[in-house]
Amino acid sequence: MEKIQDEAAFRSKIGENALTIAVFRTTWCPDCHFLDPFMPSVEEAYADRLRFIELDRDELPDLCSELNILGIPSFIAFKEGRELVRFVSKLRKTRDEIEQFLDRAVEVSKALASNA
Repeated sequence: MEKIQDEAAFRSKIGENALTIAVFRTTWCPDCHFLDPFMPSVEEAYADRLRFIELDRDELPDLCSELNILGIPSFIAFKEGRELVRFVSKLRKTRDEIEQFLDRAVEVSKALASNA
């Protein structure tokens, strides 16, 4: 997962045509570390449909405030600078819940592309 450390890089990545999943987390969050064992295989399983970027909420507080990131970890799908769907809550996220979110993001992206 590519780590993004400044707002300009974030805006550049989400502005591209690729479906991009921004994962917001922190180093001190136990629920964020709960994802560590399975996220690499999730990334691999979805590599042909989307890409992941990772942001530390504590490094980009203004951006996270703008995006209303209150709970972590949080996932937001972007394409061409537009937010498509989000999975944001303060609760721990399971692999199954994350994959359901990713499937929904792919479907929304496809639906928007077919309507364009």
